[in-house]
Amino acid sequence: MLSTLPRLPVFEAIAGHSPQSTVVVHSNSGRRFQYGELLGDVRRVRNRLYEASKKSDLDGERIAFLVENSYDYVVIWLAILAAKAIAVPLSPAFPPPELQYILNHSEALLLLSSAKFSSKAQEVLKTELDVQPTFVQLEKFQGGGPHEHVELEEKSDPGAAGMMLYTSGTTNRPKGVLLPQSVMTAQARSLQQAWEYSPSDYLLHVLPLHHIHGTINAIFTPLFSGSTIEFMFPFNADAVWKRFASPFLTSGQRPDPSGPQPITFFTAVPTIYSRLLTTYKSLPSDLQRAARTAISPANLRLAISGSAALPTPIKRAWSDLSEGNVLLERYGMTEVGMAISCGLDVADRVDGSVGWPLPGVEARLVDVDTQAVIEPGAERDPATGRERVGEIQLRGPTIFAGYWRNPEATAKEFVDDGKNDGKGPWFKTGDVAVRRPAPEGAGQSTLPSQREWARGDMYFILGRRSADIIKSGGEKVSALEVEREMLALPQVAEVAVVAVPSGKWGQKVGAVVVLSKEYEGKGWSPLEMRRSLRDRLANYKIPQVLKIVEHIPRNAMGKINKKVLVKEVFRDEASGDEL
Repeated sequence: MLSTLPRLPVFEAIAGHSPQSTVVVHSNSGRRFQYGELLGDVRRVRNRLYEASKKSDLDGERIAFLVENSYDYVVIWLAILAAKAIAVPLSPAFPPPELQYILNHSEALLLLSSAKFSSKAQEVLKTELDVQPTFVQLEKFQGGGPHEHVELEEKSDPGAAGMMLYTSGTTNRPKGVLLPQSVMTAQARSLQQAWEYSPSDYLLHVLPLHHIHGTINAIFTPLFSGSTIEFMFPFNADAVWKRFASPFLTSGQRPDPSGPQPITFFTAVPTIYSRLLTTYKSLPSDLQRAARTAISPANLRLAISGSAALPTPIKRAWSDLSEGNVLLERYGMTEVGMAISCGLDVADRVDGSVGWPLPGVEARLVDVDTQAVIEPGAERDPATGRERVGEIQLRGPTIFAGYWRNPEATAKEFVDDGKNDGKGPWFKTGDVAVRRPAPEGAGQSTLPSQREWARGDMYFILGRRSADIIKSGGEKVSALEVEREMLALPQVAEVAVVAVPSGKWGQKVGAVVVLSKEYEGKGWSPLEMRRSLRDRLANYKIPQVLKIVEHIPRNAMGKINKKVLVKEVFRDEASGDEL
């Protein structure tokens, strides 16, 4: 058993890639690691886990790890899967109480750490814990190791191998989202088809690794595809521009074959694209020219934006700067991975839309008022002609198994439609959307990888049912729609549109705004705001209250906790008084 690895799909895929091809590059040090090294290193770390735990069977055990974005992270993550255990990634940015909570809640058997975070890990272990994981500090891999042929077991049960990610806990304590390796594999294969990852892809990775975006989209799927992953974390806009530009600085339009490889695949959050656009203006002219070449469609095959709504001005500015590279939007969450996506053809990247359900994913809308399924063709209320707003519900092999040891929460989030069709219950995402016909030219891609799924009506996200749908005087207002229009105004650098409690209207639309540099110090009154928006939005959608702030807090993935924000910023506005 110690000389082989279980026959998991990810290990079969890795074993089939060219051993000499690069799997990971460390951007800062330049260290490189090849696919031929990977399975041997995974086997060694897996055996170290057995040794440290003093167990010969780790099936289903939770193993937490605190490791920087690196080849080491990839090896440790895969080694936990190889032990048929459940990997629990920890964020180095989490404060000790949050790490303590996850260790306790997951009942972790082991806590693994790199040397960089050894002191933090041991600090957490010194506190009062309900469990006492065994601490293991692992040696750092240097690259250039031997290429070993590692046998995969002829027939092996994957057991409980998987990953557990924790929700952000914006409303309650974080929940452990259990993703068996079969779900992880289904998510990766769905993205492989939709986004056409390949061995020639070179992905620049700037995301944190305790989220589904950074793990499945930007590590697990590239591993299935034989792609190269270059880690550059934490994100630094100047460093990213220099890395994009570096292959083109000395050779103009063509990359220098002896230098860094061009980036072909980049996935990030809207705040990262916003920061890149801002800092581009201050780059030296030669770097600007090389950077524009690097992010053009001829070199950057795919640039994806996700984890938060993409403001249209950012999308347009990126397209203008890159001379036609339109950001691809998609929709996903911890519990479901990626579920809905725009297509690879530029015509399929429709403003405001997240596209179509991905391969293997079933999606439906359930009317938020009547709880009836909105069938295709019934997207408008026949009595009023208004669009019907529905909660997105999903099912399929990419959906998580449940919340860790929380059957009540799991049962609450799934609904059985009683059809007994053998496909299982639907997961209630809590996100609401409308479905609209694809505009002319969209949904007609001739690419074979797109024909199966990028067809028919498209989904347009309105926001979280609990935070982004504002019910004011009987009308439903999408906070995301209002934010999109406000960001198109020259006065607005950042905005969060929120529901402010109102005695008269139930809720009123509020806006928290960071002014653009040109308007700093000049101020912006509610009346001026309303005048700017009156030709863009229906009157009932225009914010009734406005707060100007210097900073809007966001988490690592660029998301805003609107419930906390409204309590902090509009503490004095929760009344029946209206502007």
